[in-house]
Amino acid sequence: MAAERQVIGCHTTDSWKAQLQKGNESKQLMVVDFTASWCGPCRFISPFLAELAKKYPNVMFLKVDVDELKEVAAEWGVEAMPTFLFLKGGEKVGTVVGAKKEELEQTVIKHMPTATASA
Repeated sequence: MAAERQVIGCHTTDSWKAQLQKGNESKQLMVVDFTASWCGPCRFISPFLAELAKKYPNVMFLKVDVDELKEVAAEWGVEAMPTFLFLKGGEKVGTVVGAKKEELEQTVIKHMPTATASA
């Protein structure tokens, strides 16, 4: 595990599947940012997502570019950017659509394990 948590970019289907499997096996909360390079709100929220990754080290943060991995975005029903999916054990437990900082952080807090929550 990295000393400093960060948002992990998935640029191939194989890297996506590997990270998904790692998250499923660890049973930790995964936050997947479906983004696009041309999306203004995506660029706006990106630094905030990086802050959340540092603030909540027990949560796995992934970034998927919908243009790079169209089939992954389609598989999860992503229709707008940014879309944040919250996954636990391979199951979707929440979704936030749009660059909504407060809603994004509240959803992370809601779904992360309370015993290991960092204050």
